[in-house]
Amino acid sequence: MKIPMRRGSLLVALLGLVGCADPALAQEGGAASNPSTASEARPMREQKPHDKKSDEELRRTLSPLQYEVTQQEGTEPPFRNAYWNNHAAGIYVDVVSGEPLFSSLDKYDSGTGWPSFTRPLEPGNIVTKDDFSFFGRRTEVRSKGADSHLGHVFDDGPPPTGLRYCMNSAALRFVPVEKLEAEGYGRYLPLFQEEQPGR
Repeated sequence: MKIPMRRGSLLVALLGLVGCADPALAQEGGAASNPSTASEARPMREQKPHDKKSDEELRRTLSPLQYEVTQQEGTEPPFRNAYWNNHAAGIYVDVVSGEPLFSSLDKYDSGTGWPSFTRPLEPGNIVTKDDFSFFGRRTEVRSKGADSHLGHVFDDGPPPTGLRYCMNSAALRFVPVEKLEAEGYGRYLPLFQEEQPGR
């Protein structure tokens, strides 16, 4: 049944709580919204997992939305975030620590209004755990080093993995290909210099 949507409706509010949920519902709730770029923390090089920042430093360096998402398991609005419709080549890193997380090579349009990926760029930088916070069980995705809340992973994605890593733009920072070397991520340049079969 198609539910009529208005800005500020209860369904939009529920989508914000659920996060990356049913793609059809998310599309109805946000397709008419204009995307806006979330505030980004200042660029930083990749940090080692032990470089955990204090709460005071996080509040100082992150935008309110970035802090809410990464530190308080918040969810940004669908279709009104920085990267849901980003098609540029590059990698996505943890906005807190700079850990490499996802690649544009594995990004796809899930129709949900959040950036979605079929797999992580560095599986060792991702931690998953059961999330029972909203009407059932979901699988939360966090970064290993910074312990940032990133989003959730679902089993309704496309081949080759069948997974949908549905992330919050506010938890990520995008590093375009042309800046990988300068920002300390030069080892990922070969991924973008030739087509990688199976990626």
